[in-house]
Amino acid sequence: MEYIHTTVLLHESIEGLNLRPGAIYVDGTLGSAGHALLAAQKIGTKGHVIGFDRDAGALARSTERLANAVAKGLTVTLIQDSYRNIATKLDEKGIGHIDAFMLDLGLSSDQFETSGRGFSFKRDEPLLMTFKDAATLTPEDLTAKEIVNTWDESNIADIIYGYGEERYARRIARVLCEARKEKEIATTFELVELIKKATPRSYHVGRIHPATRTFQALRITVNDEIGALKQGIAAGFDRLSVGGRMAVISFHSLEDRIVKNFFREKSDEGKGTLMMKKPLVPSDAEIMHNPRARSAKLRIIEKIVM
Repeated sequence: MEYIHTTVLLHESIEGLNLRPGAIYVDGTLGSAGHALLAAQKIGTKGHVIGFDRDAGALARSTERLANAVAKGLTVTLIQDSYRNIATKLDEKGIGHIDAFMLDLGLSSDQFETSGRGFSFKRDEPLLMTFKDAATLTPEDLTAKEIVNTWDESNIADIIYGYGEERYARRIARVLCEARKEKEIATTFELVELIKKATPRSYHVGRIHPATRTFQALRITVNDEIGALKQGIAAGFDRLSVGGRMAVISFHSLEDRIVKNFFREKSDEGKGTLMMKKPLVPSDAEIMHNPRARSAKLRIIEKIVM
């Protein structure tokens, strides 16, 4: 199986977790196991890697990539679920406290390029944007198609502005609501053309594609990423042992603000120690090699009392 995703801030995050042989490492956003592979080397064959991902394809890729470590004796437990449910799932497995909790909040390049679920504005795909597999979707599952075709204009504008920080949110929402009167908006390319129609031509030639922020906002909404983050970091910190660490890599200001405020709160309560005053960011060399890393920020906290 071919992998195209390049893990961001890989060594900085795993080194920052201060992993020891035999540790229990939890990866809440497993993806293609980039962080988990390096963590496995640190914790050795007596360690335990626990990985969460809602995408069955990601779990399949990770199973393959971790196979050699498993063959040597490493215990690996992969769970198809959101990391927000870490407490319930660890309880089901009879696992109490953990030594490290890793979150990489960026969407995997493998999902962008091969999922067929409409994450990328560069591919003409069904307008789903859900982390769940298309084959397992039910009528109750929210999709981007449902949002752009059925939500009212003010709600669409609010999420595009709030989660995408898109300055033309109102104009985009208005154009979408007008267009859907004539024809259902069903694909990514249809959405991209409407976004371009709603925004000035000068907006189409910048460093960031004009659809970037709208696609981000829809994906965050479909998967309740903000709710998952708030619930997941609280539950993950609660399960850390004393001396255990949590590392979070965020890719936009809303996520980073949530992580920063939570870490600061735990520090002010005397429950955690911040491992750095300011977040670590990728080097110029990493950004040159992987442009998607440019907005990444890494924060780490150590738990000091139960």
